[in-house]
Amino acid sequence: MATIVKRVSIDVAPQQVWDAVRDWGAVHQRLCPGVLTDTKVEGEARIVTFANGLVAKELIVAVDDDARRLVWAVVGTQLLSHHNGAMQVLAEGQGSRIVWTADLLPHDAAPQVAGLMEAGCAAMKATLEG
Repeated sequence: MATIVKRVSIDVAPQQVWDAVRDWGAVHQRLCPGVLTDTKVEGEARIVTFANGLVAKELIVAVDDDARRLVWAVVGTQLLSHHNGAMQVLAEGQGSRIVWTADLLPHDAAPQVAGLMEAGCAAMKATLEG
């Protein structure tokens, strides 16, 4: 199983960053505009549309306000046979650090997923600090 970990420092207080991360139905507006173009909520899941046309259904596994951690699983995609994602907001000095982890199969999908995560990190930094 491939594991990808991305970290991004944000010059915004952790609670403000967590408020945006926690709003999992608005990820295309509050965190990753430009990388994601739409999000639809269906019960405990969200359907996200990427700018490249990829659509993914993500089941929300956990929202932990105390740990400021969101966990999801991508299901029903031909690209991935397994995907578990987690995003945690940590205090870092006067700001925050987002730690984003993805565990996935098959291994050869890792470069594509890592590229999307890199773009997402850049979008989060620009959006949250903007």
